[in-house]
Amino acid sequence: MKILEKILNVSQTREADNHTILKEEISSFALMGQASLAFVKAIEPLLQRSQKIAIVGGVGNNGGDGFAIARILRNKKYNIQPFLVQFKETLTPDCIINYEKLHDTIVINSTSEIPDFFEYDVIIDGIFGFGLSRPITGFTKQVIENINKAKKTVYAVDVPSGLYCDTLPDSETIVQADTVVSFQRPKLSFFFPENGNYVKNWKTVDIGLDENFIQQQKSNFFILNEKITEILTPRLRQSHKGSYGHALLIAGSYGKMGAAVLSSKACLRSGTGLLTTYVPKCGYQIIQSSIPEAMCLTDENEEFVTQLQLPEISKYDVVGIGPGLDTNEKTAQVVKKLLSESKNPLVIDADAINIIAQNEELKSLLPKNSILTPHIKEFDRLVGKSDTSTERFQKQLEFSAKYQCVVVLKNAYTTISSPEGNLYFNTSGNQGMATGGSGDVLTGIITGLLAQNYSSLHAALLGVYFHGKAGDEAASKKGYNALIASDIIDALRIEKH
Repeated sequence: MKILEKILNVSQTREADNHTILKEEISSFALMGQASLAFVKAIEPLLQRSQKIAIVGGVGNNGGDGFAIARILRNKKYNIQPFLVQFKETLTPDCIINYEKLHDTIVINSTSEIPDFFEYDVIIDGIFGFGLSRPITGFTKQVIENINKAKKTVYAVDVPSGLYCDTLPDSETIVQADTVVSFQRPKLSFFFPENGNYVKNWKTVDIGLDENFIQQQKSNFFILNEKITEILTPRLRQSHKGSYGHALLIAGSYGKMGAAVLSSKACLRSGTGLLTTYVPKCGYQIIQSSIPEAMCLTDENEEFVTQLQLPEISKYDVVGIGPGLDTNEKTAQVVKKLLSESKNPLVIDADAINIIAQNEELKSLLPKNSILTPHIKEFDRLVGKSDTSTERFQKQLEFSAKYQCVVVLKNAYTTISSPEGNLYFNTSGNQGMATGGSGDVLTGIITGLLAQNYSSLHAALLGVYFHGKAGDEAASKKGYNALIASDIIDALRIEKH
């Protein structure tokens, strides 16, 4: 998708640097200066001049960035102390220039020269850059361990030292950064759950690389951010409820009617014109009283869904199924019948996914372009356990390709895979959304968007982004601990930025 930013690998990042230098006719030293200024601009609102700031640089260009940052901060009257971790005898040419412009850098050549970082308030990490591909050893390893033991606020330049950009680390000797200021693009490894302790937060800064060149690079990894709002279709003044689709949600069971309520409310908030919710008999009064905007049909069974006692399914523009559904045998038959008879893409969540996971035959019945929204455990039931996140991402892509469906794998950075082999990493959302019912809300949003004639991929991308955005808005008012799923619905605003 052209409007979304591609994530580059290490070699592509180097090529982008070199291309920009040639095209813009600037030196690598000047580009380093641009990057360093952008870094300072990003962190300066977080700094205080009373703080003692240690800037720890290496012998490569990442160290050159660090020493340039040190000069900029000193000129701005911050209390800084630069350190050079000299694990090699020679420095890169651009690093030397910035290093020599400082006259009080403390050189660390051995374990005995490692300072006590406890006396500093802030540490800026510029030891290693994005090209690292081997574990850190020797006294440099001790430097990083001492930085982490100090438990101070740490800002990493482009990437935390020790972290690999494209693959999982094979060592725990990695700087634990509170914020990583990454140049032009986040690194793929920022999104790996295993790296959460090293990349607690990250932001990107524009350092002037050629965006056209970057977007022309071959990559199957994309960043899902506010740019996705550009594909939103405006609601016309001369329109009516029939213009925005009729969605059907099959949800709920005894004791889990809250899931049906949450997904139904979210579906309506997403903009669908009409909604019918199909529930067991025990849910009739609950739906009718809590969601007057929704129509309600009931199963003959009191406690769970057992039949598709509905008008022709084809009358609905989209069917979503799963929230609070239960996995009993009769409900499983409903899922099988729906998969067999539906000619349109389905939105499949929760217990509907668990039912499919128990029967290999059901996977082959998935209507083309259906959207599955599992969390990690549900996905592992579907495809088998994975030892690492990268293995799970690969299985996600393989599942999407094999069954021609979109998979929304819910996590801190939710990933959306397409049948074409692309993986999209969502950047909205927060830890407060780790609460019961949050996934039901997402199912409702995606179902409502699909009813409005968005493609399956677009409905999934828009749904995931706005779900996270609403969570961010809700957290700004409620905080992380107090946030509940209903708050996400209340904060939902699907509109262009």
